[in-house]
Amino acid sequence: MLAKFLVRAVFAALGLWVASAIVPGVHVSDTGSLILAAVLLGVVNAFVRPVVFILTLPLTVITLGLFLLVVNAAMIGLVAMLLSGFTVNGLIPGVLAAIVTGIASWIGGMAIRDDRR
Repeated sequence: MLAKFLVRAVFAALGLWVASAIVPGVHVSDTGSLILAAVLLGVVNAFVRPVVFILTLPLTVITLGLFLLVVNAAMIGLVAMLLSGFTVNGLIPGVLAAIVTGIASWIGGMAIRDDRR
């Protein structure tokens, strides 16, 4: 279980690194901040995101799930607020960073998926 969390954190760090490279408005100051941002994003997604998801469920249903991009951007923005070496300047860079990080996490999830299902 810890190994899966670490692999997911590595893929999240990779996604945040790619997002900082290609998305204007997203900046990571150093490698330590990148690793800490990925771990903190995992913690925020585990504890804060489910509460925000439940609270915004009617809006998510009305927008056919597109509001989840805003929720994911808000989680990345929360991490940026908590960590001084990681900055996101605005909603659009946050949404784009959420898309890039989501794609990287999806690839990571496919790499470590459990074939027993």
